[in-house]
Parts: sequence; structure tokens; C-alpha cells
Amino acid sequence: MAQPAWQDPEPLALGTAPVPEYGSGSLADLLPTLAAGLEVPGFTAAIPELTPARRNCVFLIDGLGWEQIKAHPDEAPFLHSLLPTSRGGTGRPLTAGFPSTTATSLASVGTGLPPGEHGLPGYTARNPQTGELMNQLRWKPWTEPKAWQPYPTVFQLADAVGVHTAQVSAPMFEQTPLTKIALSGGSFLGRLSGEDRMDVAAQRLAAGDRSLVYTYYSEVDGKGHRFGTDSDAWRGQLMYVDGLARRLAEQLPPRSALYITADHGMIDIPFDEQSRIDFDEDWELSAGVALLGGEGRARHVYAVPGAQADVLAVWREVLGEQFWIASRHEAIAAGWFGPTIDERVYGRIGDVVAAAHDDVIITASVNEPHESAMAGVHGSLTPVEQLVPLLEVRS
Repeated sequence: MAQPAWQDPEPLALGTAPVPEYGSGSLADLLPTLAAGLEVPGFTAAIPELTPARRNCVFLIDGLGWEQIKAHPDEAPFLHSLLPTSRGGTGRPLTAGFPSTTATSLASVGTGLPPGEHGLPGYTARNPQTGELMNQLRWKPWTEPKAWQPYPTVFQLADAVGVHTAQVSAPMFEQTPLTKIALSGGSFLGRLSGEDRMDVAAQRLAAGDRSLVYTYYSEVDGKGHRFGTDSDAWRGQLMYVDGLARRLAEQLPPRSALYITADHGMIDIPFDEQSRIDFDEDWELSAGVALLGGEGRARHVYAVPGAQADVLAVWREVLGEQFWIASRHEAIAAGWFGPTIDERVYGRIGDVVAAAHDDVIITASVNEPHESAMAGVHGSLTPVEQLVPLLEVRS
């Protein structure tokens, strides 16, 4: 597969944020490309170097970025063998999209749409109808799922024209709103162990002449958040998931393609005052702010009416050397959320959007105690967070 410009990025200029490769090399382009190869009407091959296969499986490993695989050949020998630097490897990176966070990325994967269209623009975002922050991963407070994300998933459209579609994941995800609006269509098969998921995914691939199967593993991300990517716990999970990927690859039925990807990468942030800026204790940053959304590396800042310009000016003055700081209009115009923004999504984006480029986060110790204690984080536009693998195995 051809290598995009993101493969070996130049040092990032402080004034210019890199934009995800929507339409040619982002997570939102993967399933539409596979659907086009399966002759599902309405889809085109946005990643044209992917050769169509009759049976397609996507294995999404939560939190395992491209840079993490490159840096750990000993812990992930199978995944590392699929990189282009390895003999016979043809993998390439995709860009996750902004922000590089699970709810946003899973919606992009399942709908084939960028965040500005599917409407999940962050970990938390303001609901313009209620004025409340909505957690789009935990779906709190409750919001009608189809009103929040009305588009059909790629799985639903493929299933409707006879493609054998299935999602194989942990049973607890079957009835979640995020699954319903992003990853539903065909059959959901809940399995507790990673090994069972790999085995069932291979079986479902073989069950149809045209197949589109998705499977998922979350604990690489979980250990990264809790202990950081420099921990033995995280490395242990990487070793385990490397074995899962090999197990699935070795069971592929004929005429199959396995694509291994992720929803975001991860960066470890030191536990010191310079690296962790506490919004709840900073009177300058909190002045004129009605709600603080997003997450530590990618903040949506919702200003008190009339204070938008002042909040933007202060955030630029205080954080402008460590973050890309944009107004809502500037972030949209720059294409951070995709080439177009649905009208219903506009008010979900912050009046100010802050994306970290240094090793720093904005915590909220009072309102977000759990998130503020995380060792490994993600969300921004830097390569370590933004680049995710697209590794291919064919039978």
C-alpha cells in the first residue's frame, strides 16, 4: 500500500495543525472502501490501493496507535511484521480524525462519515437543545440515539443488499447506544474472551460468500489509561493482542482480507504541574467559560454568551505555545472535523477548540477526577495520537 504524507511527519509548526486525511486516508474511509469492493450501492473506494475481497474482517484494537506498534517489535512481533519496514509488510497508517478519541472514531468507522457529519465531535460535547454536556461514550445524560446520529451504518446498508454482516465484541456492548448508532447491522455476537472473538469472527467470515465482519478488543486502551504505555501492564496487553491478531489471521477462510486497525494512539503525560494544567484551579482559563467539554488533549470550551472573543484571547495568551487554539469557525474552516459540518452538529463544537501539541493536558480535578488521574491520554492531532494502523492479511 502507498505511504501517505503522515508516514514520516516533519516537526510540527506551532501555528499550523495537521488535518486528518478525510476522504483518502482516514478511519471514516475504511468501511466505505470495503463496501465498494463488495458492490454495495452508494460507496466508492476512498482508499483505492485496497484490493477488493469477497470476505472482509476489521479487527479494531482500542488505543493501539501506529507509533506504538513501530516502537514495540519485541512485544508485537506479528503486528510488527505487517509494517512496511518489515519484509513483506504492506501496512500503512490512517488518520483517526479529530478528536482522536473512542466515541468519535467508532462512529467514523461504523458510519463511514467524518465527525462533522455523524455528530460525535468529542468525548463530551454540549447538547445545544439542553445546554448540558453529553458524554458520548457513556451516553449520559440520556439522549435519543437516532436523533443524535441519524445516518445508517455501513453494516446496515451492506446487510440490506445481502452482504453477510456481523459484529463480534464483548456482550456488554450489544445494547449500548453507541453500538446502536455506529456499529449495528446484521448480527451481534457477544463473546467474553478475546480468543472466542477471534474464532467466531473467522467463522462468520466463512458463513457468507460476501462478508463484512467487525471485531473489537478494548484492554490495550484500558491499561494505557491506567498505567501508561511505558508500563509492564500495557506491554502485557500488547503481547496478548498480538497473539489474538495472529490467531485470527491463521483462521482466515479463502478469499478473505483481514484489516487490523485502531481508534487512536496514546501519549503518556507526566504527573507534574507543568504538564497537567488544572482548569478547575485556574481562574484565567475558567473566566467566562460556561462548560468545559472534550478531554485533556482536545478541549471544547463553551463560553458564556457574549464572552466568546475574550475566552479565545485568554486561552491563546495562556496556552498558545502548547496548544493549537482555534475558534469554532476556524476549526471548522481548517477541516479539523471534516470537509462539511451538519447544521445539527455546529453547536456541539466548542466556541473555542484547544488541541495539544506539547506533552501537556488540561485536567479538571473537581469535575473530572477519574479522567484527570489517567497516565496515558489521547485526543489531539499529533502523530502519536492521530496515526492508527491499517495492517492487512489476505488468504
